[in-house]
Amino acid sequence: MRWWALGAVTLGTFMTYLDNNVGNVALPTIQRELGLTISGLEWIVSGYILVFAGLMLVGGRLADVFGARRTFLAGLTVFTLASLAAGLAASGAALIAARAAQGVGAALLTPTSLSLIRQIFPDPAERGRAVGVWSASGALSMALGPFAGGFISEHLHWGWIYLINVPLGVLTFGLAAWAVRPAFTRVRRGLDLPGLVTSALALSALTYALIEGSGAGWTSPQILGAFGVAAAAALAFVAVEARAAEPMIDLSLFRARVFSGGLLTMGVWSFGVFGIYFFSAMWLQNVLGLSPTQAGAGFVPMAVVMAVVALLSQRLAGRLGLARTVALGMTLMAAAVLFISRLGADAGYADVFPWFLLYGLGGGMLVPLTAAVLGGMPAGRSGVASGVLNVSREVFGLLGITVLGAILGSRQSASAEPPLPAFLDAYRFTLGIAVALILAGAAVALYSLRPGRPSPVEEQAAGPQATAPETAGSAN
Repeated sequence: MRWWALGAVTLGTFMTYLDNNVGNVALPTIQRELGLTISGLEWIVSGYILVFAGLMLVGGRLADVFGARRTFLAGLTVFTLASLAAGLAASGAALIAARAAQGVGAALLTPTSLSLIRQIFPDPAERGRAVGVWSASGALSMALGPFAGGFISEHLHWGWIYLINVPLGVLTFGLAAWAVRPAFTRVRRGLDLPGLVTSALALSALTYALIEGSGAGWTSPQILGAFGVAAAAALAFVAVEARAAEPMIDLSLFRARVFSGGLLTMGVWSFGVFGIYFFSAMWLQNVLGLSPTQAGAGFVPMAVVMAVVALLSQRLAGRLGLARTVALGMTLMAAAVLFISRLGADAGYADVFPWFLLYGLGGGMLVPLTAAVLGGMPAGRSGVASGVLNVSREVFGLLGITVLGAILGSRQSASAEPPLPAFLDAYRFTLGIAVALILAGAAVALYSLRPGRPSPVEEQAAGPQATAPETAGSAN
């Protein structure tokens, strides 16, 4: 029953991650058929990411208060109905609104899925394997998204990019209602409304600034204002949480070396994956001349390797240790990016293929990090801790695209070379910066994930987990 439950949780997460990038290839078709401006087109993507990232901590808190199963099923319902509305949308405004509603559902689904995995698999070894399966689905979605989007846009109506979620959502709901029944007692807690509001405002404003900064100008009033709102809301959130009787995030979590170091390591990983994935897709098309669908298919072998290694990585971590496994994975990723950066304009896909595989090998080795961060938290905080982990992925991923994109664009604009050589030079320079950042992440992993005396937070997690029932969710 537990593995059927994992299948339901994994399917739900797969749907949300797939939706992050499945529509990108079909955007020109959507623009033509709905008569959208460039700004409207951008908000089809941005509206989803903005709401998704902004409400993820809220989703984690709701899981801790009302039960992970209830929150998961509610999020799945919202996401499926919103997908139906998106697929049937007859105007740009309707599509953007439906995409925002999808973001609400995804914000409930994603952090809840990790919380459910902790409840369903109390044994650390089994939990590690379960997280490996969950992570493998995320890796596959990154590659299958552009490929599926391209195929649908070429052979079917663009609405099927979203309508395909409807039968998947119905199947997942039925499977989850039957199999996901964690038999744990839930501790009733308050919602911490000030924490919910300030966290959502801070994350939404930060995400908006990162999405719109390159287009509006990083020093424009609206972007500076958004950064200001994000900073003020973040400070208010810290002040509220420090005084709350039942804080949304107990700030003592960050005293746990594995939690804080793991978040930073995961953030650096996301920075590299999102940034390199985005700009490598441009490189495959602009330099190698592949079509969007071919470029999306080019990432499939990398994702398959990442998925396979994700399933085996827990065993490797058992032999090498968590710190060495994660640091080795980051180092392999850095090496792959370095070799890709040395390829010239005359390169072909065969030249990049082995380095994509090496990158996938390294990326899959980071899966034990998620299991370690999740397992190091007290049970009653697993929902919000999962939300924090996923926020780290999303925000650092956006940073990867915006920061590396700003560097690439600035260097390309300053070049006197023709457009193609200028892009290639800027792309290679940007990858060099990514290499340095990923290696820094490997150093952080070696330091923060090394064996040592557990913090009070980690000791609290170890005690109740073995002797008392979970408290973050219920079978209701």
